Amino acid sequence: MNKLSPTAQQALRAQAHSLSPVVMISEKGLSDTVLKEIDRSLKAHELIKIRVFSDDRDERTAMMETICTELSAVPIQRIGKVLVVYRKNADTPKATVKPSKPVASKSAKKVASTSSRRRTSPTAKSAKPRSKIAVNRRKSKDD
Repeated sequence: MNKLSPTAQQALRAQAHSLSPVVMISEKGLSDTVLKEIDRSLKAHELIKIRVFSDDRDERTAMMETICTELSAVPIQRIGKVLVVYRKNADTPKATVKPSKPVASKSAKKVASTSSRRRTSPTAKSAKPRSKIAVNRRKSKDD
C-alpha cells in the first residue's frame, strides 16, 4: 500500500465528498468480479466510493484492506458503510490531488463580509421606499 501525506488525504477527502458510490458490494461479499469492477473504476476515475451492504464493521474493515492490498490502492476514508479508495493512474499525466484553497483569517473574513453588507442611508438617492407605509412614515418624519 502506498502512503499519502495528510494534506493529500485531506484534499482527496474533500474531492470525494461530492462523489456517489460507483461500486456496491452486496451481502454476498467481495468476489473476483467485484474486485475487477473496482479495478476498472479506479482506472477510470482514480478516486471512487464503494458502498458495502454488510452490517459487520470488522467485515467492512477487512474488505477495505483486501481491496487496497490486491489493487495497490490507498484507503482514504471509511464512514459507516461507504469506503473511499484512491489509486494514482499511471496513464494520466496531470495530478489528481488538488491543493485546498488557503483559508483567510477570521478578521479578514469579518472585514470583507461587513463591507459588502453596508446599507445606504435612507436619505440617499439610491434608497427607494418599499411600500406606501414607508413613504408615509418618511413624510411624517420630515414634517
